[in-house]
Amino acid sequence: MLAQLKQNLHDTALEFGFSACAVTRPDAIPQAPNRLQAFVEAGHHGQMGWMAERMGWRGNPAALWPDARSIIMLAEAYTPDHNPLDLLALRERGVISAYAQGRDYHDVVKKRLKRLGRWLIEQAGGEIKVFVDTAPVMEKPLAEAAGLGWQGKHTNLLSRDLGNWFFLGAIFTTHALPPDTPAESHCGTCRACLEICPTGAFPAPYQLDARRCISYLTIEHHGPVPEELRALMGNRIYGCDDCLAVCPWNKFAATASEVKYAARDGMITPDLGELARLDDPAFRARFSGSPIKRIGRGRFVRNVLYAIGNSGSARLRDVAQGLCEDADPVVADAARWAVARLS
Repeated sequence: MLAQLKQNLHDTALEFGFSACAVTRPDAIPQAPNRLQAFVEAGHHGQMGWMAERMGWRGNPAALWPDARSIIMLAEAYTPDHNPLDLLALRERGVISAYAQGRDYHDVVKKRLKRLGRWLIEQAGGEIKVFVDTAPVMEKPLAEAAGLGWQGKHTNLLSRDLGNWFFLGAIFTTHALPPDTPAESHCGTCRACLEICPTGAFPAPYQLDARRCISYLTIEHHGPVPEELRALMGNRIYGCDDCLAVCPWNKFAATASEVKYAARDGMITPDLGELARLDDPAFRARFSGSPIKRIGRGRFVRNVLYAIGNSGSARLRDVAQGLCEDADPVVADAARWAVARLS
């Protein structure tokens, strides 16, 4: 009966728009607590204090919800229709990570998770909890344990069927569904993701030092970015796709079926000068419904000014000059750095 329920669940998940569905147990990642502890003790989490908090829940899904008997892991493709690496040469244009060019995936994935969860309750009763990147849940190790893919040398999840352009979501359930077989690594001797990283954020394969990662620096890091890293950021103003885009497994990347993930107007190669001039109301209006909105105008314009400093553009120097006395001291610092670099 449970095996049939699981098969029906899998079929329904694909019908609802997910790219893949698999099941694991709450106790399937016993290695996670020690790995998380080592990551935090090395300081590789940077300013992400929330990773150090509630490590007991994060490393042990059973502690997060003791009633859970199974964890349903879902993947949802957002594969871009362009190569993000091609945009890095457009120095007067900003580069936004592919996942953030459309609607906020937290909202889109969560709605789909809730819909599938309601279907499960209607079919078989029980209780559920849904999570998508906002709770102390280690989605990538759980997805690997469920067989959706493996964590590559860049620490992101890879799949032979999906590439690495996909979001993850989880449904915890009181049903003891049959678990799937964990995935095995197929990275082999490839080092493409490690070698392309512009800031050297990988101290070793399968290890990430977030303090040097451009995604972390542009999104999670508060205050000025260390000066030795600013020039290495290029024109990346929100996130970084380099290690994802270079992966050979992307030749099997699934096509994104959700139109809400398609890039909105002005999100693929926005003009840096236009972005730098955004005040707070204009920033909020432009990025309404986007994950970019959560970092706020100050951090975003800081990133834009670093990109302006790396642009080599005399036109943009005047834009930066106009922000050297910005009310936000971090923005003002970034503007002065950009002006000095373009002088």
